[in-house]
Amino acid sequence: MTATLSPVQLDRARGTLVGAAVGDALGVPYEFGLRLGSTAVPEMRGGGLGDFAPGEWSDDTSMLAAIARAGAQHRELRSTAALDTVAAGFLDWYGSNPPDIGNQTRAVLGATARAAHDQTPLSEVMTTESIDVASKRRHSAGNGALMRTAPVALAHLDDRSALAEAAGAVARLTHADDEAVESCILWCESIRVAVLSGGLHLDAGLELLPADRRGWWRDRLTEAVGQDPRTFTPNGYTVTAWQAAASSAHHAPGDDRYRDAVFTAVRIGDDTDTIAAITGALMGAVCGLSGIDDAWRQRVHGWPVVDGAEWTAADLIAAADSAVA
Repeated sequence: MTATLSPVQLDRARGTLVGAAVGDALGVPYEFGLRLGSTAVPEMRGGGLGDFAPGEWSDDTSMLAAIARAGAQHRELRSTAALDTVAAGFLDWYGSNPPDIGNQTRAVLGATARAAHDQTPLSEVMTTESIDVASKRRHSAGNGALMRTAPVALAHLDDRSALAEAAGAVARLTHADDEAVESCILWCESIRVAVLSGGLHLDAGLELLPADRRGWWRDRLTEAVGQDPRTFTPNGYTVTAWQAAASSAHHAPGDDRYRDAVFTAVRIGDDTDTIAAITGALMGAVCGLSGIDDAWRQRVHGWPVVDGAEWTAADLIAAADSAVA
């Protein structure tokens, strides 16, 4: 980032990462459980598939944190050096024996850990393994890349073309399918625009996609804004996850837009932590850190662990500040 952000824009950049973490922690208790009613109030009470502590985030924010740390260090996420830092962060997290990790991500990181060597950049090894895993799976366009790529927007606020390149490269580290890559480009560009303008523009990134793919994605966006968010389940598929989050954001026009959007995302059901994390990142960019309940902000925590202490919202804020400085 080369231009100086205004205080309001900086608040929105901070809200992007914290918003993802809060949405994640709110969704954790309900992942793949019984769908909540339309007026039920999600609670940050932990549990879920990883038996998380109250307020603890899951793999969504842990992997986001690895990207955020790389963005803070390199101030970009396109170079081999930056992507190597991301890949190393993913392997560090994988080596911590996380309680919840997607099957495709586990396969790619496991293969990378076995194959990595000094002669080839780690990100290249990981991307090669990602392509190999995708080639052997019938369904490889999972939401495991989309859930984590919000920090890409912060590292490229002044260059949308660089953002698209970086989003694709970061996605391909574990999810090489074109639809996974495209969903990340679209979401990151929506976040970039939101940080700078405060507006919700779900179609902002369409022209960054290949020309023959824009119409298909526009149709998916039309479905998202035109249908009830609860339509978009199951949502482990990156496209349905994107639609679920887009619909949740679009249908949250109230006074507390962040809360309304993430509550809607959790109430959709199925992969609740991921959909709420994706939604939370965008709506954090729209509403800013100041638009997220302080009690929630104070409760979130999780991997990475530095000097014996888990990261908190303060660490996410510091990473956001460094990325946009």
